[in-house]
Amino acid sequence: MIGYAQLWTASPGDWDAAGVAWRGVDAPVGRRRAGLADRAAALRTGWRGTAATAADVRLDGLRAELTTILPALVETEQALAEFAGRLRVAKARLAEAVAVADRTGVAVDRHGGARAAPQAWRGPESGALPGRPDPRPSAAATVSPATVGQTAAALREALTLADTADREAAARLAELAGAARTGWVEQPPPGRPAHDATPARVRAWWAGLTPAQRRWLVLHEPARTGPRDGVPAAARDQANRLLLAGHREALLAERRSLAARRPGERAALRRIDRALAVLDRLAGRLASTGAPRAYLLGLDPAGDGRAIVALGNPDRAARVLTYVPGMTSDLADVPGELGRAARVQARCTAIAPGEETSAVLWLDYDAPDFLPEASSPAQARDAGSALHRFQEGLRATHDGPAARQTVLGHSYGSLVVGSAARDHGLAADALAFVGSPGVGVDRADALGLPPDRVWASTAGDDVIALVEPPRELAGRAVLATSPLASAAWLLRPDDHQLWFGHDPSDPGFGGRTFPSGRYGHTGYWEPGNPALDGMARIVLGR
Repeated sequence: MIGYAQLWTASPGDWDAAGVAWRGVDAPVGRRRAGLADRAAALRTGWRGTAATAADVRLDGLRAELTTILPALVETEQALAEFAGRLRVAKARLAEAVAVADRTGVAVDRHGGARAAPQAWRGPESGALPGRPDPRPSAAATVSPATVGQTAAALREALTLADTADREAAARLAELAGAARTGWVEQPPPGRPAHDATPARVRAWWAGLTPAQRRWLVLHEPARTGPRDGVPAAARDQANRLLLAGHREALLAERRSLAARRPGERAALRRIDRALAVLDRLAGRLASTGAPRAYLLGLDPAGDGRAIVALGNPDRAARVLTYVPGMTSDLADVPGELGRAARVQARCTAIAPGEETSAVLWLDYDAPDFLPEASSPAQARDAGSALHRFQEGLRATHDGPAARQTVLGHSYGSLVVGSAARDHGLAADALAFVGSPGVGVDRADALGLPPDRVWASTAGDDVIALVEPPRELAGRAVLATSPLASAAWLLRPDDHQLWFGHDPSDPGFGGRTFPSGRYGHTGYWEPGNPALDGMARIVLGR
């Protein structure tokens, strides 16, 4: 059992650093793989015969062995990062329990025992040194037995959480070490769930596999494993990171080939360079050394690109936010949009440091690029089933008691959320909308949740509330040529009807509202905006 003093002095940052060090090995491994590929390509141009074929097979085998190492590094780093995160939560709960003890006069000894007795060490925050008695007079003589009991229970809860995290991390690392000695992967599983299998069915199938079979699927079928709702977040992250590396390698190979064959194709080279820059920005965000760790739950670089990224493991967190961004969002915007989710998560941590919160950026739909597209609900309707399945997947893969799940939509993203809730239902405990042009219904009770779990906020200077519904704008050329910011003069009547239904931030909608400062259409996440605090409290259920 982890002791009281041991938890006080534990450093989650050291475990984060150890994880980062393991993950850092992927760079030299990747360079070696790329070097082997280049050398193999060079040999093929001037070497023929049996020996050349044998050399080629050997080089391919070496590259395959190096490829196997990459998900192992990611899995090791995941285990260390998740342990660090749970350790932070345990330390926060311990600090909170000791702070309450200080305020109420309960004495806490060096072993974490609580009693109504003076001169006991209460920890660093009490002003006493570890292992020394608190020199201040104690008020414990007036403390009720119930208060002492509550403090003792809170201390035990924090220590138990840390001990559980320690045991699970040790078991996970021991299993990884054993797999490295005896064989990382084995033969693939004999079957796969149908394409339309529910996330719950996928989760049940996954739970029946051996660890080696799961690793085989990550390694050999990342394109099927990475995006699959019902596969746990850790495995999806490993698979999608392999896909990201594969997409980069393919683009680099295409660039080398194009530059060698047709060096004058500048437009094509610029296209490849732009695509590489987008993937590199995403890879850079995923490589961030700060907590919480990022999990890549979905990736599709085709077209404008799509991605799903979670900050913190949603399968372990007690509070999970899914954030759906709006118009013009694409793969290049992922770092910025993820920053918005991160601000809500950081505010949750500030309000409730003893709770583990995960924030997910869900950009798995084709967001409108221009205002004429955004005047149609078609793209929101098309996204509904995917968002529904994703939320169902979060429910299916979550460990332990069900998490509180909140889905937040901004701008056109609020229509995506509303359409999914209306047409398919959402596995959510709360819905929240900011800067909404309407959510596809005129009443909160049409969204499948009790109205008191539906929240909305619109800033007083948000132009979204000033634009008439499309039917009122039919035939006006300005709709096709003006950006949203220049449309404020198209004032609508004060009937609270927006583009896609009744204004959800109007009391007549039937839901609940929270305030926002005057920060415009994109400022709901600004540090000084009360809307940021409002979103965090909705996620926490406070």
